[in-house]
Amino acid sequence: MTQKLNRSNLTGNERTFDADEFIVSKTDLKGNITYANNVFLRVSDYCDKEIIGSPHSLVRHPDMPRCVFKLLWDRIQLKKEVFAYVVNTAKNGDHYWVFAHVTPSFDSAGNVIGFHSNRRKPEPEKVEAIKAIYAPLLKEEDGYEDRKIGLEKSYELLSSVLAQKGTTYDEFILTL
Repeated sequence: MTQKLNRSNLTGNERTFDADEFIVSKTDLKGNITYANNVFLRVSDYCDKEIIGSPHSLVRHPDMPRCVFKLLWDRIQLKKEVFAYVVNTAKNGDHYWVFAHVTPSFDSAGNVIGFHSNRRKPEPEKVEAIKAIYAPLLKEEDGYEDRKIGLEKSYELLSSVLAQKGTTYDEFILTL
């Protein structure tokens, strides 16, 4: 398995992909990648042998608030879809932004057997708007030595921001 990157390994270079392309992946119930399309492989700079079987967190950017992933996992565990703006890291330390749509995958009996994610290229102004939201969430998470407490406090802050705006997470993300 390829080692995760930390902030010191980041290049600061942004990768992109065409607006008509979709990054697609599937994972098992534990978040291990079972499928990655060619766009995902090209943008992330991994080959299929490196990525298949690896946790999807392999491409997690260290500046991505963990509370957003908590929200994502909470939602898909309840058999609901979720949309999110996510910054990922390519193998070489470059980063790329996506607008992700994550859904659970079901078997014929209605049991969740994995997860499916389609990611498209986000509009630059929406990325800038979400960065303004993510920065204080990440700062909150990093403000606690205990990562679990940091995650809880960041999640509380996200909930507070949404309440102040008088909106739900879904409404906020889809109207950004």
